[in-house]
Amino acid sequence: MANTSSRTLRLLSLLQTHRYWSGTELADRLGVSVRTLRRDVDRLRELGYPVEAQRGVDGGYQLAAGAALPPLVIDDEEAVALAVGLQAAAQGAVEGIAESSVRALAKVVQVMPVRLRRQVEALRAMTVPAGWGGSAAPDIDPAVLTVIALACRDSERLRFRYTAAQGHRTDRQVEPYRLVPLGRRWYLVAYDLDRHDWRTFRVDRLTGPEATGARFRPRDLPAADAAEFVRGALREMPHPHRVEALIDAPAAVVRERIGRWSTVEEVDAEQCRVTLTTDSLNWAIMALGVAGADFRVLEPPELRARLHDWGTRFIRACSR
Repeated sequence: MANTSSRTLRLLSLLQTHRYWSGTELADRLGVSVRTLRRDVDRLRELGYPVEAQRGVDGGYQLAAGAALPPLVIDDEEAVALAVGLQAAAQGAVEGIAESSVRALAKVVQVMPVRLRRQVEALRAMTVPAGWGGSAAPDIDPAVLTVIALACRDSERLRFRYTAAQGHRTDRQVEPYRLVPLGRRWYLVAYDLDRHDWRTFRVDRLTGPEATGARFRPRDLPAADAAEFVRGALREMPHPHRVEALIDAPAAVVRERIGRWSTVEEVDAEQCRVTLTTDSLNWAIMALGVAGADFRVLEPPELRARLHDWGTRFIRACSR
């Protein structure tokens, strides 16, 4: 860790889970020796935290049950993750908790140190909800999101290395505009200075983002907002699979359940036609399953074979 104070805060954050930590595991997580860990534990005890220790080969540490902790003990990455999660809930990702999530997010930000508050508020302000639901890609470093959000907010040029879908890697310099969480991904909307045009960049394909210090005057985005720009870009991308199915349910019901991922057309009062494009037939199966009604696949034929395989395995799982 950078210094003793931040390391002690990180140790308290880990102990706050009330799980039992072996001494070796805790030392590895903090990047220190076991001897230094013992000194840090003693420091916490001096501050009044009841840290229980078990000696021996399998020795370790655990915070005593019922121990009183400060109202907010989190490190930088946890602060960003907390803000992202609360913001997603505030945007309606989970029904019925949007208003309470807004209140919780406001309270959390207020008690953060100024440095963390600046990062979290930038991420909150520079993120545009897209409304397609789903969760973001799991392999994105929160620090990457923070760097991008701060550059967007401060109108500061950004450079990074980008890997295209075909695997080709290029160095990019852009004028960042907004972050957009859409479906299972995060996207950066930015003006590409080398290509002299607006672009969308998948954040999980972006490495080493660095603010250059050069400020710019924001340009007019050629769309209603950043979320609409990303949707338009994705619609124009080639997808290897076009899926079409008839679902035995009213169009309004299916549209409410999977309309954000597909086009739903009414056939009659009790049936609708669903069309979607995807790079994964497995994902198409999950989307059709979420519709919660019987359906018949019209195309492609390979999806019917995939469904048969899934169904056979699910039936076996139920019979065991």
